[in-house]
Amino acid sequence: QVQLVESGGGLVQPGGSLKLSCAASGNIGSNPAMGWYRQAPGNERELVATMTRFAAPTYADFVKGRFTISRDNAKNTVYLQMNSLKPEDTAVYYCNAQVFYSSYSKNYWGQGTQVTVSS
Repeated sequence: QVQLVESGGGLVQPGGSLKLSCAASGNIGSNPAMGWYRQAPGNERELVATMTRFAAPTYADFVKGRFTISRDNAKNTVYLQMNSLKPEDTAVYYCNAQVFYSSYSKNYWGQGTQVTVSS
């Protein structure tokens, strides 16, 4: 079993910054893909950014140049630095880990953290 604990959400003014953190524990294997998704009211959950241990990160077009994903493999923690935030970035942000086992993979989700961008 894998647990993901997120932190760092909150209220920020347009143009401001926030940094989200997600700490993974449990059997996450040697190279899980870890990333962030978000879901705004009335919308489907969408990919924000994701990365594996050895490959370059993948970003959604709407965050390129503003958000940066990083990870500390020793701490099994993934971060999302969000700069130049816009009101449309308001959503619940979910941490995701895709863990690869010998013959299958499984997705795990955090509980979500609210990010609100408003003046």
